[in-house]
Parts: sequence; structure tokens; C-alpha cells
Amino acid sequence: MLKWTDVNRIATKGNPVPPQRVEKNDEEWKKILSPEQYSVARKKGTERAFTGEYCEAHDPGLYACRCCKTLLFDSSLKFESGTGWPSFTQPLTDNVIAYHKDSGHDMVRIEVTCNVCDAHLGHVFPDGPPPSGLRFCINSASIILAEKAKR
Repeated sequence: MLKWTDVNRIATKGNPVPPQRVEKNDEEWKKILSPEQYSVARKKGTERAFTGEYCEAHDPGLYACRCCKTLLFDSSLKFESGTGWPSFTQPLTDNVIAYHKDSGHDMVRIEVTCNVCDAHLGHVFPDGPPPSGLRFCINSASIILAEKAKR
């Protein structure tokens, strides 16, 4: 189980090797993503709080990267954080998420991206519930329920 010290170590010393790589140019991404999805996932944007498709969702299943369909999070580890974005306590596996120190917006945070295609997902914070204490704050525009990803 990842803890905050692990996240900081990985963000500083290097990310795990991804299970595979998916690379496309901007035009290819624009063809498969809506303008909002492209802005968030490919240009590091964010959706407005409490507006995302999965903010209040409670359907069981696995969440995948909207861009490359890599499985990222299990709904059983999703919790109500009150922040306005879907929140998870752990990734599905250690090598599907990459961690990057982000000092934008006059604060230091750790950005999380898909380790397979580099899609911006959101940020991770040390204020989640036990036992990990982590809160992966994820944009709905960057993820999709795996059942929907197959369609």
C-alpha cells in the first residue's frame, strides 16, 4: 500500500516503468477526446468542482484512463472527499500512475498522470482516509468507467 512518503520518494527519485506506452500527437488526441477532455487530460487543465461525471458516482467497477484505456482505479477505493472531484485512496497497481512535483498556483503539490500515455489526471494529497492517508483527487474528464471504455 502506498503512503505519502512513498509518493514523495517516487516523485523525487523517478517513476516506475509503465506496463506499456501509448503515444499520439495532439491531432490524434483531439480526434478521440472532447474539447474539455483534451484540455484537462492533454493540457493539464481542471474541471470545475462538483461538475464532473464521476464526482458523485457510486457504480461498482474499474476506472480507466480516458485517453489510453489503461485501468487506473477500483471503485471500491473511491470515497466522498467533499472536494468536488472523484477521490481514491490507491491506484489499481503501482506502475499505472506517475508522480510529478508541481509548484504551480503558488503551492507545492504532486501531480498524477497516467504512466502509460502521460494524461493529466489530477493531484494526490496526504489528507485521505486510513489506512493509506492518500487522496487521489482526479478529474472526471480524464477517466472513464471501464465498461464504458469498451463501447
